[in-house]
Amino acid sequence: MDFPILTAVTFTPLAGALLILLLKALTGSQRTADGEVVEDNRVMYAGLLFSVATFLVSLLMLVGFDPAKEGYQMVEEVSWYAGIQYKMGVDGMSLLLVLLTTFLTPIALFASIGSVKHRLTEYMVAFLVLETFMIGVFCALDLVLFYVFFEAGLIPMFIIIGVWGGADRIYASFKFFLYTLLGSLFMLAAIVYMYLTAGTSDIVALESFRFDGGAQTWLWLAFFASFAVKLPMWPVHTWLPDAHVQAPTAGSVILAGILLKMGGYGLLRFSLPMFPEASELFQPLVFVLSVVAIVYASLVAWRQTDMKKLIAYSSVAHMGFVTLGIFSFTEIGVQGAIFQMISHGLISGALFLIVGVVYDRMHTREIAAYGGLVGKMPVYATLFMLFTMANVGLPGTSGFVGEILTMAGAFQASTWAAFGAALGVIFSAVYMLTLYRRVMFGEMTNPALEGIQDVNTKELICLVPLAIGTILLGVMPNLIFDMTRETSLRALAMLAGG
Repeated sequence: MDFPILTAVTFTPLAGALLILLLKALTGSQRTADGEVVEDNRVMYAGLLFSVATFLVSLLMLVGFDPAKEGYQMVEEVSWYAGIQYKMGVDGMSLLLVLLTTFLTPIALFASIGSVKHRLTEYMVAFLVLETFMIGVFCALDLVLFYVFFEAGLIPMFIIIGVWGGADRIYASFKFFLYTLLGSLFMLAAIVYMYLTAGTSDIVALESFRFDGGAQTWLWLAFFASFAVKLPMWPVHTWLPDAHVQAPTAGSVILAGILLKMGGYGLLRFSLPMFPEASELFQPLVFVLSVVAIVYASLVAWRQTDMKKLIAYSSVAHMGFVTLGIFSFTEIGVQGAIFQMISHGLISGALFLIVGVVYDRMHTREIAAYGGLVGKMPVYATLFMLFTMANVGLPGTSGFVGEILTMAGAFQASTWAAFGAALGVIFSAVYMLTLYRRVMFGEMTNPALEGIQDVNTKELICLVPLAIGTILLGVMPNLIFDMTRETSLRALAMLAGG
């Protein structure tokens, strides 16, 4: 492609945010007699329009991408200063994550219509700016550019949680910001060292540059500190449940569906190919942390009384499968890890929307406040069951494919790690089915539930595409594998060549 498609996809949301701010500046704010600002719902639709436009443009990337071709495609390159450059490009893995980002963002924004009551302009601007930074992370082929996008994404999410979150939103937003910022400072120091040593920040060039063994160890730890927090891995996971519980529904969808994937993406993009000796050295450590995350988070999820917190701990457990697959150093494990990232983005996003449906009606996420909803909300019960089964890993859903492949890859490297992951699958069935039973079945003891309504058209528009994606990938997983095969083989080849 001669057209700079990656730049167009990356910055279309930012252009939309700037246009929305400009329109507000030109039109001004209308106020009531009491001095309150009158919110214009057209702002929501304008932001939604730009996010949909971004998704449509991103589909052009899919049309122009050749899965059989090695290396990065659609590369755009402009030199900046002293070897630092604006360089963008995608392979199969990053392309799929870009598509996941552009697919989930308009769904999250559409779900916000009617739910967000104040500061609509700022809300839409924050999400559109965040979308630009997220896409930039997956397209950047320069370490400095990657770091700028990676860190800049903290700001809009910090604002989203802190302004439109729940009662303890300030605490949760600062905890999220400080945890992720602190981890990334180690990565910044490593990037500076790599630039001074290799003389370039070009990711493609750094993939073929070999740092000595001692340096690899420290560089791997520095990058791992950042990516482990982002995933998040045990024991640096504690910011995630607080952030999810306090974030608005759309914020939880984006946080679980996309932001967590940056950690797994970074491990595959940087840790394995650039620090192969250190990756092999720390493989046992990652296995231990992954299994602990899977088992511990599953047990903690089982004892939760808040639906969003339960799903948040479920995300910690499921991302443990991602790290397990990546560090199995097998093609089937790496392929499974990438698939798990895409699948989890769909399923976790849907589950947070499912919680948002009843929260908008009852304004509580306490599991004890519900019960017997199946008779009042049959369509809701059906969709909830589908995503529950997908989260458990039922064959025929995308959740099964990712989990079985990561465990198969882990089994080739460590039988005990695979056994620990299998325990997590059993525990996930326990806590998800317990949640479903308590919310949907039993007697309706809460009188306030008598008049509750089933899902409406807006909610169906949000949930049905995710349901289709979950089933489609479950029965046709090659849609993902064909795209990511070259990425997996290249990462493993660099690991072996190190």
